[in-house]
Amino acid sequence: MSKLQIIDLWVKVEDKVILKGVNLEMNTGEMHVIMGPNGTGKSTLASTIMGHYKYQVIQGQILLDGEDVLQMSVDERSRKGLFLAMQYPAEITGVTNSDFIKTAMETRLEENEHISLFKFIKSLETATKELKMNSNLPHRYVNVGFSGGEKKRNEILQMKMLKPKFAVLDEIDSGLDVDALRIVGENVNDMKSDSFGALVITHYERLLDYIKPDFVHVLMGGKIVKSGKNELVEKIDRDGYDWLKLELGMVDEEPIRTVTSLGTCAVNPNNKVK
Repeated sequence: MSKLQIIDLWVKVEDKVILKGVNLEMNTGEMHVIMGPNGTGKSTLASTIMGHYKYQVIQGQILLDGEDVLQMSVDERSRKGLFLAMQYPAEITGVTNSDFIKTAMETRLEENEHISLFKFIKSLETATKELKMNSNLPHRYVNVGFSGGEKKRNEILQMKMLKPKFAVLDEIDSGLDVDALRIVGENVNDMKSDSFGALVITHYERLLDYIKPDFVHVLMGGKIVKSGKNELVEKIDRDGYDWLKLELGMVDEEPIRTVTSLGTCAVNPNNKVK
């Protein structure tokens, strides 16, 4: 069993402080969900865990089995067992899905070790079928010409093949139709084990019909302000966040600017930009 700890994490991008003391601890075998209004720092937390260069940690720690994640490069974080399913997956022209995944898997092996091609092909075929993806996917360039839903399924395919200790899933439900949402949710939930846990960032209760959370956290004002279980999700779905703002005496802040692979875009709390 592995442990991921986020301790008093403060993060800024450019000159704006976004995270203001996030504390969270999770173990493999657990599904944690983070919810909250738009523009409160959920994607910032995901990107910081994986080491996006735009986000500057000004205080706090991230520990993976006691090791200092903040001292690791992005590729080292991946090899240690962290995985990020991005909100906006990038397209990689000229690199096929099979080559991309196989190369990523082999970087986790000892020097001069290689993956059996036969076993790799069988595993990829099985995972592709479980996600109900097109059989020609291994030969297509990574995300090139993919719909939004196909890109999200492709992120989960990579996760299933790489088998990380902890996956951070940043709004994997956006852009999915009802059937794709069920397929993605069930595949993520089926991975839960003593060697795998996930931190799921979402706005919508419907994803949680398939991914069964052990813990639910609300991120507001740059920190986790409330934690609970399914009852908390149901209350948010029914009543929104105003009751919690009132309970905590919080006022709406200006929208933050979220850094994506496509650049920086303004996020309006009342109108999420995709």
